[in-house]
Amino acid sequence: MSRSPALAAFATACAAALVALPGAFAGATADPGVTPSSIHLGATAPLTGPASTDAAVARGAKAYFAHVSARGGVAGRKFEYTIANDGGDPAATEDATRQLVEEDEVFAIVSPFGTDQSLGARGYLNSAKVPQLFTASGATTWGRDGRTFPWSIGFQPSCHAEGWIYGRYVSRALPRAKVGVLYEDDVQGRDLLRGLRRGLAGSAARVVAVARSDLSATTLRAEVARLKAAGADVLAVFATTQLANLAYGARRGLRWNASVLVGAQAASASGTPNGAISLAFLKDPSDPQWKNDAGMKLYRKLMRRYARGENMRDVLHVQGMAVAYETVLLFERLGASPTRARLMARARSITSAGNPFLLPGVAVRTSRTDGFPVEQGRLQQFRFAKGRWVLFGGLWAAD
Repeated sequence: MSRSPALAAFATACAAALVALPGAFAGATADPGVTPSSIHLGATAPLTGPASTDAAVARGAKAYFAHVSARGGVAGRKFEYTIANDGGDPAATEDATRQLVEEDEVFAIVSPFGTDQSLGARGYLNSAKVPQLFTASGATTWGRDGRTFPWSIGFQPSCHAEGWIYGRYVSRALPRAKVGVLYEDDVQGRDLLRGLRRGLAGSAARVVAVARSDLSATTLRAEVARLKAAGADVLAVFATTQLANLAYGARRGLRWNASVLVGAQAASASGTPNGAISLAFLKDPSDPQWKNDAGMKLYRKLMRRYARGENMRDVLHVQGMAVAYETVLLFERLGASPTRARLMARARSITSAGNPFLLPGVAVRTSRTDGFPVEQGRLQQFRFAKGRWVLFGGLWAAD
């Protein structure tokens, strides 16, 4: 039976469309975790255990993803964000990560918490070619080793950059300082110490003694006494909040009036001494200068709506939202056909200067040769009378 030219043209067009459809859908569904209506992401965090407050990073991210989803998501897809509990135990993180990838079928791991935890899962995720995006860890390896681990990238300033900034500050403000360093004997602690030494290079200020510790310590009096006996007049504490509080207690007990530098990881320590110096790259929700700031207004709104009952003053929630904000921008750049490979390619070509949760002037930038998204920050000093950190000086950028 013959067909009219119009009908023949219609049939040809339909056939061409059917041929094209598999390719079009393949881009959207080739990797697990993406459906026509959703994007499933995951993270590991200590929802229980002694480090459970650190799960604020994941909770902040979850709140922001919920906000974007309520507004329609990206390309018609809403975000699902599953947080797997590893209890803060690095030995449990890989199992929790495998569950997210193999059972929950997440598209990517976004903002997993902890250095040892994330390092423990990195090999598996790179072997499986699953993005490990914007880890909540300052270990320098996340930016330095992109060629070896192309599926992993950090977010916050690297510990080496942070230590370098402290070194440059001391060189200028306390040019003849003698620094005693108490550091946790882990990846981050060693990175901070190396960065500090590099920042002090070329000045009269110097490190005169170091003392190592680990999480099992119940007292640090002997270590702090050794630094004092070495003649140090600056105490640098590069450790967890728990160890920092032990160090501060030892400092008080020894009646040692040394100036204090504290790594950003322990800036929330309850015993932080007056005048201590640390680094910030996020807006502090307890700082009244951000009361009318649009980003902090949004932060408070999302916390009340999606994280009711959580500590709104905890800056780790802000970090989670900052990470989720950048993640959403990446998916907007991917458009209708996200794949894991394209996500990581975009993660290594970021130019973002408008993140509402970062301090003004702090940009997020990466390239094929720069795997460090945030390498800027401002110094802050703890003012006991105000009960909070106060920013001072201009913006620092690591070289």
